[in-house]
Amino acid sequence: MVIVNTDYISGKELQTLGLVRGSTIQTKNVLRDISQGLKTLVGGELGAYTDMMNKARDLATERMAQEARQMGADGIVNVRFTTSSVMEGAAEVMAYGTAVKFR
Repeated sequence: MVIVNTDYISGKELQTLGLVRGSTIQTKNVLRDISQGLKTLVGGELGAYTDMMNKARDLATERMAQEARQMGADGIVNVRFTTSSVMEGAAEVMAYGTAVKFR
């Protein structure tokens, strides 16, 4: 599965199949939240949150690709990511794009 954020795939003629998306909602771990809160006193990267968001993007991307595979797609173009807070301490990550088949 070829996944790109452009509207084309070099050397391929594309047939559009439709919109595909994948999402996940992640929450903070209370113990991790306390330790990361203390980190804000001294500054620096909040590594635990970076890891959580990286895993969330990977999971959302995999779910999007799975939906595309079910449509018979060879790739996904125009991939974008969005995030939003759905409640205190929980964030949604969504990946979406256009499923395509190679001609």
